[in-house]
Order: sequence, then C-alpha cells, then structure tokens
Amino acid sequence: MPKMDAAQKEARIDSLQGELTQLIEAVRTEADEKKKRRMITKIGSLHRQIDKIRANRILSRETKRDLVAYSFIAPNFIGFCVFTLIPIVFAFCLAFLQWDGSNPIEWVGIKNFTRLTDDIFFQAALKNTIIYCVGTVPLTMIASLALAIVLNQKVKGRGIFRTLAFFPYVASLVAITSVWKMLFHPSKGPINNVLYNVFGVAQENLPQWFTGGLVLLSMILFSVWKYMGYYMVIYLAGLQGISSELYEAASLDGAGTWAKFRYVTWPQLSSTTFFVVVMLTINCFKVYDIAVMLAGGGSGELTTSSTVLVYYIYQKAFIDWDLGYSSAVAMVLFLMVLVVTIIQFRGQAKKERA
Repeated sequence: MPKMDAAQKEARIDSLQGELTQLIEAVRTEADEKKKRRMITKIGSLHRQIDKIRANRILSRETKRDLVAYSFIAPNFIGFCVFTLIPIVFAFCLAFLQWDGSNPIEWVGIKNFTRLTDDIFFQAALKNTIIYCVGTVPLTMIASLALAIVLNQKVKGRGIFRTLAFFPYVASLVAITSVWKMLFHPSKGPINNVLYNVFGVAQENLPQWFTGGLVLLSMILFSVWKYMGYYMVIYLAGLQGISSELYEAASLDGAGTWAKFRYVTWPQLSSTTFFVVVMLTINCFKVYDIAVMLAGGGSGELTTSSTVLVYYIYQKAFIDWDLGYSSAVAMVLFLMVLVVTIIQFRGQAKKERA
C-alpha cells in the first residue's frame, strides 16, 4: 500500500467516515436481518480501516491477530498437506495411470478399473471384506451395548469388570492375537480340547479355525472381543446422559425392563448408536492388521479365503509394484466407505426429522 501524505490521509478518512455514517443510518432503518448483519460487518471493517490509516499501520490489529493464529496452525497444516492431502490427491491421479515406481508414468484412463471385473483375487477380497463388516458391526454393537447396560448398574466390582472389558482394546495386538491363536489351536488349544473331550467331536472333524471357511468367523469373533470394550465406554457415556426421570415416568406407567429399554433407553441412545455404527463400519472396511496376524501364518501372506481389500492394496502396491492398479482398488474402497457413510448420515437425518 503506497504511503499517503497528511492531506491524502484526511481525504481518505473523510471518505470512509461519510460511508460509515451512511451505513449507520441505513442499519437503523433496515428491516431485513440478513442485510442488517452484512451492514454491521461492513461497519466494523470501515472502523478498522480508519484506525489503520490514523495509526500509520500496514496491517490492522485484526489482520495481525489472524496471522498469529494461522502461524500456530501452520506447522500441523503443512504436515497434513505433505503427508496426507498430497498423497491422497496423487493416489486419485494414480488410479488412471500405470506406474511401477521406476519407469515413466503412462496414462491408461479407466483400464485399471476395467481390470477389476476379471480379477478373482480382488473379488475374493471384496467379498471377504463385506462379510467381515456385516458380521462384525452388529455383533460388536450388540455386545458393547449389553456390556454397557450391565456395567451401568450398581453391581459389585463393576470397576474391575469395566477394566477387564476395556483391556483387549488397549493391549498389544501381537500379544492378544498370540493368545487367541493358542486358545483356538487345532490340536493343543483348549477350545478344540473341549469339543473333543466334552462334546465328542472326532479328531479329524475338529475345526481349523484359521484356515478355510472358518477364518472369517475367527476374525469376526476376535474383532468383537477386542473392540467391544471401547464401544462399551461410549455407550456408558450415553447411558449416563439419560435422565432418570424418564425411567421413573416409565415405571409409573407400568413399564417393565424390556419396555424401558425399547421406549426409553434405545431412542435416547440413537445418536450414540449412529456414531458407533459409522466408526465400526469405517474401521471394518480398513481392516488389515487383524487379518495378517490371525490368518497370515509365519510368512504373513493371506489366502483367498482370508484376504481383505487393504491387504490386497498393499500386495499390489508394494509387492507387485503395480501402483496404478492398487490405487484403483483403493478408490473402490474409498467409494464404498463414502456411500455407506452417506447412507447412514441420511438415515440418521430422516430419523431425527421424524
């Protein structure tokens, strides 16, 4: 901004003062609230311009405060751009390219997406991921809600039981998967020993929990056990936010335990359940570590009966170095999560309007 002499400053200030006076008069007579708010904002801006000219400041006080605020968030925002935003945009672009990380990048259009229709390994990973989500989300929600309701009562030692329920979530994944694999070991595990000694299941018919068709069931059961403690805490917070007066009113109307849950507890937990379902769905779609730890064996490689989309993305990107195709699979996963989340948000909005 060029420097102004005293006469120019006075002329500029007089011009701004005249505009300010007109705006103040207009605000007094304006009936439209939206226009009035815009006028008030403009009045504040004119006051700041006048103060800046009188004090010979290049920047106004508000601009300086904004710059200070931006300087605090800048390091985190720069890190987000470098390590998250730019890679995401690049992954979107890679879905339409062919690149192995060393040779020149080639434009292939939608060829990477058309390959998906003939890829049996992608189809197996997609099917396994959907089955895992459909099995894990409702079971985890039901188990965590049941735990929260029980441990919200005045039972003896409930603090200990809350800690025990939450422990699998904070424990090391390597440690608890090792324990889980020992429990379900085909020949030495206590689960199969009980089936053999108590229920009389023949040795050759004992289930192989981490191979074949049972591997997804093992992953689902393990995920429910690991994550139900975390979502139990969320449900506990929701339960403790329900007014006791609602239960008292229901009791006066003769409602039993089930009626109280159906007409008081469940409706009041609607927003909590919505959050739990959304978070569970997103976490289930991006499952990777549980599949590798439980079904990967010593090599960490998954078969078609246990492979999931995130593992397949990793395999195509960093083992086969087919970066364009792996980005296309990642875009499919992104669209699936986006569509499911939008459906859930719209369903919750309709429920709240009803």
